[in-house]
Amino acid sequence: MENENLFESRIDLADLRETVARVREEIGKIIVGQHRMVELLLAALLADGHVLIEGVPGVAKTLTAKLLARTVSVDFARIQFTPDLMPSDILGTSVFNPKTTEFTFKAGPVFSNVILIDEINRAPAKTQSALFEVMEERQVTVDGQTYAMAPPFIVFATQNPLEHEGTYRLPEAQLDRFFFKVEVDYPSLGEEAAILTGHHEGRSPDHLDLVQPVLTSVQLADYQQKVRQVHLEEPLIQYIAQIIHQTRDHSALYLGASPRASIAVMTGAKALAAMRGRDFITPEDVQEIAYPVLRHRIILTPEQEMEGRRPDDVIKTILTRIEVPR
Repeated sequence: MENENLFESRIDLADLRETVARVREEIGKIIVGQHRMVELLLAALLADGHVLIEGVPGVAKTLTAKLLARTVSVDFARIQFTPDLMPSDILGTSVFNPKTTEFTFKAGPVFSNVILIDEINRAPAKTQSALFEVMEERQVTVDGQTYAMAPPFIVFATQNPLEHEGTYRLPEAQLDRFFFKVEVDYPSLGEEAAILTGHHEGRSPDHLDLVQPVLTSVQLADYQQKVRQVHLEEPLIQYIAQIIHQTRDHSALYLGASPRASIAVMTGAKALAAMRGRDFITPEDVQEIAYPVLRHRIILTPEQEMEGRRPDDVIKTILTRIEVPR
């Protein structure tokens, strides 16, 4: 984009970039590879958005989210989703106190700052619906009483691919509340060997104390504010709007993306730019962030699914059709 030199000094991002590098370093003490997953989790943290992490068992989905939470000096809670989990097990419940003859609210594990929900798609729809309000509005309503969540409030949720045994498809309304969907692949041959070497030398996931906090809640709030200030030119606003609009009028799609998706593309691109030391976004930032923002928000037609097409294939087609602003 033009006038890049003019934009460089608008926001001081040196501290943010240095902190991001330190967080990567801390996570790298235990995790081998998975650089893309770590980058997107960090971007979501800076953009104040929730993340759905999908991959087969054993590829460090839960461990990476847990380690990232350890690098931030805030409260952390892990919730293991199971088929018999009830909404009150997550949100909390009112308990009768015989001494005062009154009901007292006992907060559930969701009342924390960073929430790790493990295997989210193993719980039924009734339990999933308990997350709708808290994920979107950062509050919980129980027995007519509303309780606000203390910032920051970020949900990292892991899930196995839908074709695995005992999984449920998440409701579209809940999927739309996730900022990103990150797909985690198997490690490469070299990374697999490095994992074995690390375990042989004693750097196993059991040694979580190797990872130290490098970020406070105050710093995180400051960085999130800086991300919101990242510069965005009018042509890029139109570019993002065109991408989202194309999903609603595409022959391969049964359901397109919502306005929440366009905001997520914009904010995610800002976070990505800030992490790379820029206070302005580029078309490349938008294109890169479009995949994790859109892949869980669009639904292919049954015919396209039968042909083996994936959401990422359609997103790529849409991006190639739209003229890139320069």
